Amino acid sequence: MDFGGNDCEVERTFVMVKPEGVLRGLAGEIIGRFERRGLRLSALKLVKPNLEQLIQHYAEHKDRPYFGSMIQHLSSSGPVVAMVWSGPESVSLARNLIGSTDPSESRCGTARGDLAVSVKRTAVHGADSTEAAEREMAIWFNEDEIHK
Repeated sequence: MDFGGNDCEVERTFVMVKPEGVLRGLAGEIIGRFERRGLRLSALKLVKPNLEQLIQHYAEHKDRPYFGSMIQHLSSSGPVVAMVWSGPESVSLARNLIGSTDPSESRCGTARGDLAVSVKRTAVHGADSTEAAEREMAIWFNEDEIHK
């Protein structure tokens, strides 16, 4: 896909295959969906998240009753695949590919609609805004790890 010569047109977003997605062997399937949609993979790493990363990443949920169990699950269930995807309107495209947080409300054809087990085991996370994407990318990647 030609992203054009103007860097202003190219947006970046953060996507993570959660531990349950990695353990079920879904990383390749999820990556393929983004590639087929025309987004460009700009960074990828398999990483065992530490508590500090997870607390920073999900900071906006810290006052919610599920915060502790979510952090516990994500820190003890295995590695995640952290990714940066680039392309025009990549945040909204990624959100559409991922689907609703509740898999029972996600359309067929979305990652969560097709692959998620429950609202607690959604298999994949995607940034919900350009600001969130920038913040999340900074938690998981150094800028020199993200390819233009």
